[in-house]
Amino acid sequence: MEGEDKTKVLKRALLILLILLCAGTTYYFHFIRRSEVVFSHLFYVPVILAGFWWSRRGAWVGVPLGALLLTSHLLSGLGTPLLADVARSVMFVVVGLMVGILREEALRSEENLRETRDYLDSLIRYANAPIIVWDPEFRITRFNHAFEHLTGYTADEVIGQELPMLFPEASRDESLSKIERTLSGEYWESVAIPILRKDGETRLALWNSANIYAEDGTTLLATIAQGQDITERVRAEEALDKRLRELICLYAVHRNMQEDFSSDELCQCATEHLASAMQFPEITTSVIELNGRRFTSGGYIEGLSHGLHAEIRVDGETQGHLWVYYTEDRPFLIPEEQNLLDAIAGDIGVWLEHKQAEEELRQSYVKLQRALEGTVHTLVSAIEMRDPYTAGHQQRVTQLACTVANEMGLPQKQIEGLRMAGLVHDIGKIDIPAEILSHPGPLNDLQYGLIRAHSQVGYDILKETDFPWPVAQIVLQHHERLDGSGYPQRLSGEEIILEARILAVADVVEAMASFRPYRPSRGLNKALEEISQNRGVLYDPEVVDVCLALFTEKGFTFE
Repeated sequence: MEGEDKTKVLKRALLILLILLCAGTTYYFHFIRRSEVVFSHLFYVPVILAGFWWSRRGAWVGVPLGALLLTSHLLSGLGTPLLADVARSVMFVVVGLMVGILREEALRSEENLRETRDYLDSLIRYANAPIIVWDPEFRITRFNHAFEHLTGYTADEVIGQELPMLFPEASRDESLSKIERTLSGEYWESVAIPILRKDGETRLALWNSANIYAEDGTTLLATIAQGQDITERVRAEEALDKRLRELICLYAVHRNMQEDFSSDELCQCATEHLASAMQFPEITTSVIELNGRRFTSGGYIEGLSHGLHAEIRVDGETQGHLWVYYTEDRPFLIPEEQNLLDAIAGDIGVWLEHKQAEEELRQSYVKLQRALEGTVHTLVSAIEMRDPYTAGHQQRVTQLACTVANEMGLPQKQIEGLRMAGLVHDIGKIDIPAEILSHPGPLNDLQYGLIRAHSQVGYDILKETDFPWPVAQIVLQHHERLDGSGYPQRLSGEEIILEARILAVADVVEAMASFRPYRPSRGLNKALEEISQNRGVLYDPEVVDVCLALFTEKGFTFE
């Protein structure tokens, strides 16, 4: 404030001196030299200075100067026309006013320019995005607050310094190469460049840049670049990608477990997918040792020492090992990846336990099945010993029924149940006196009634046996007919289970084609004619069609 006051005093003193100089000059010319010509151009100096300093208010300086000139003219008594000095006096004021107006315009322009510059500086300084400006020699000229936050440097520490100080040494040449290309007019839209912080941490920034040229359009003045710190985003993307690869690895291993792969196939699959799930899959290799066998992923070489390890344990005992190695020098494997190894090793161990349990269960099932089949064959033999004329009937019926079921596309488990039922479908005849079974002539109503009861008797014998198939129901229903004319329950249509409908057709064909004590064989053709004529009436149409095709097209014969 004191400096401004001194300036004002000096300006006023200078103007007073100039006005006194003008007065002295006028006095000298009018009163001493008695000259009509006054050097009036000197009067414009204080007028112009006043207008420059005080704008329009400076025009008032022209008033005392004009009054001085006119008063001197009147007092000197010279013959110079008064009108000329009046004109000069008016010009002093006009010139002062014009200089003041021009000065105001200049000051206003300077103020606007300063405000614009300050506004742009503020935009750059306080922008959320990091902004930096450098000159053609790569010296930093602008450095905003966001860039300070990004790098840890203050603007005072970097302005005037060379740009390479902001780049990590490992990527400095590559970054400078990208920046140099901007000098030829290349425009960045999204270029990722690593930035070295003051504390030594490296951050990744995504940049766009533009060159600033002089008015001639060719002289480069500076380059401005705006960035975005994408370090956390990139880390998140890398973590997500790694997590995705881990999930793919787990999914692939679990899928192979569900698809009943062998242990060799599972281990080879696990090594390949496990290597791809690590942070540097291109230089990662994995190894599984299980039951004396080794499985490796691609790129494995002997002699690797550093890596992660997990044991494959089955029922609490170590049966194998899993390792992951780097084939080149790189940062240590991430400790968190040990969790993935433990999970894979644990899953393989559980899978092996299940496989062992399944094998033991399968062996037990096979033993039980063999025992069951032995029991069934014993029953079949007992029946055939009592009815020698129908020896082999149940086996032949079973052969035909199972072949029909297979042609119809029934599941193997369902066919196995049909086979078991076919072998014992006449077990109820064990309750019929042997003399009736081998009676050489036609049967009377009482005898035939006993024969018809064999389905119910067979059901009663088998119903308490816990078969994995509906064997008792098949035996009970194998003499039922579609139209409800069968026995013993007079079922019809879909009330009769499919296995019983198949067994019924096979039983009729084999029985008619074979000899019986009470009648001669009617022959295979008559048997096929019977099921053909009663297709959809007594017998299931689909079963009949398949049975006929077996004999007429595929050459089926009883063994």
